[in-house]
Amino acid sequence: MFNFVVNRGVKAASVQRIYNTFASFNLPRYVSSFATVDAEKISGSSPAEVLNLVQGKWVGSSNYNTIVDPLNGDSFIKVAEVDETGIQPFVESLSSCPKHGVHNPFKAPERYLMLGDVTTKAAHMLSLPKVSDFFTRLIQRVSPKSYQQAHGEVFVTRKFLENFCGDQVRFLARSFAVPGNHLGQQSHGFRWPYGPVAIITPFNFPLEIPVLQLMGALYMGNKPVLKVDSKVSIVMEQFLRLLHTCGLPVEDVDFINSDGKTMNKLLQEANPQMTLFTGSSRVAEKLAVDLKGKIKLEDAGFDWKILGPDVEQEDYIAWVCDQDAYACSGQKCSAQSLLFLHENWSHTSFISKLKDLAERRKLDDLTIGPVLTFTTESMLEHMNKLLEIPGSKLLFGGQPLKDHSIPSIYGAIKPTAVYVPLEEIVKDNNYELVTKEIFGPFQIITDYKSNQLPIVLDALERMHAHLTAAVQVIGNTVNGTTYAGLRARTTGAPQNHWFGPAGDPRGAGIGTPEAIKLVWSCHREIIYDIGPVPKNWEVPSST
Repeated sequence: MFNFVVNRGVKAASVQRIYNTFASFNLPRYVSSFATVDAEKISGSSPAEVLNLVQGKWVGSSNYNTIVDPLNGDSFIKVAEVDETGIQPFVESLSSCPKHGVHNPFKAPERYLMLGDVTTKAAHMLSLPKVSDFFTRLIQRVSPKSYQQAHGEVFVTRKFLENFCGDQVRFLARSFAVPGNHLGQQSHGFRWPYGPVAIITPFNFPLEIPVLQLMGALYMGNKPVLKVDSKVSIVMEQFLRLLHTCGLPVEDVDFINSDGKTMNKLLQEANPQMTLFTGSSRVAEKLAVDLKGKIKLEDAGFDWKILGPDVEQEDYIAWVCDQDAYACSGQKCSAQSLLFLHENWSHTSFISKLKDLAERRKLDDLTIGPVLTFTTESMLEHMNKLLEIPGSKLLFGGQPLKDHSIPSIYGAIKPTAVYVPLEEIVKDNNYELVTKEIFGPFQIITDYKSNQLPIVLDALERMHAHLTAAVQVIGNTVNGTTYAGLRARTTGAPQNHWFGPAGDPRGAGIGTPEAIKLVWSCHREIIYDIGPVPKNWEVPSST
């Protein structure tokens, strides 16, 4: 039975419904072959421990960061965090990797095959119901979301791995040749690794984002050090152990738990050739300066959707908008933050249907849950500032969740929507407030007339983060992952399409061969010029 302390007004029945399936969960042989934790048994009385991996060894630390359960505040995970005095082994490990990488098209090409085999085995492991369930439930413990949402993350990760089994890793390094100027000359383009690299990923997708970026880095021949937000790093620690079981050499990846200051010092001392950062725009801009531009960014996005004048499939589109705004409690970098409705939608029951869908969400099944980067007070304060704008009004939500034990360091509010008039949004004294990203179940809704479309486009042009959108104005926008058409959404990053921003030369993608090659390799041109030298050639005059 799950050992869960009921306190601070939480309803015992609600807690039981959240965790009722944990009771019968047993670790079978193929989970226990790699796992060092049991998602069912992690609790304040039996905390899990997360270690670091460096130079092929799992190591602890003299400093432990205690992670509290997002649902009840119990101290349930101990993370061995490295401080600034302990980074030297990681610096040495990265520095041991040459700039030409662990492998490349001319060096250790058998590693392409090895990584293809590792990927095949890892994909098979994730296809096993008990392994998939293990990671799904572990994700739920540290980044609470519904079982369906957490399982979707595991499913996408598995499908990504299936895409790169066997020879597909080798094919990522495919080269090309161009005829030269004379006999014996050819120009060859190769994808070349950076060598020592770093990966920094956030809390909201504890498995999908770090696995996809880590495997891409390895495929192209790099030696990565990986840092995942300590609140959720237990998920990736367990997946690394799975990869080792599947044959990945333990020296291939370093894994560090630390605070931001320590990681910044590691990056500056180890000086990786490239760093991939997924997270907030503020931190991204600081790293870009500190690392002298040697960085790829998949940073925050204030994502928007435009519903045009054609009103159809109202129920379906309301459901998509609810999913985009409030699934995972709005904690997706692709979550719908601003919804533009053509005035034709204002004469329908669309908002009422959206409200009904939002109000179905319950803490019992984690379709709404803790917000890990904003407190309840900060989100409600932001809402109240918006409501001071002339013509603004609360459409639904705007209240704290009731009858729960979510600790006060996290947020807990009902799915919320605030209406702000378009003409007020674009005013200089309102624009920054309206477009502030609230990483939670919160969105702005506005409407527009057909002759106001230029104002809508101006509002979009002024935004600085261009990650995802659902639009009918493709030619006048720049978002890197854009959905268009009746079934357009803003969220969702399946393994079959590019996911990442556009409009920024530092932009990073994820998921596809194009994304892997762009982020984790550079172009190298090798010109073969073997002759022969023309008959009767003589030394020409100096030029």
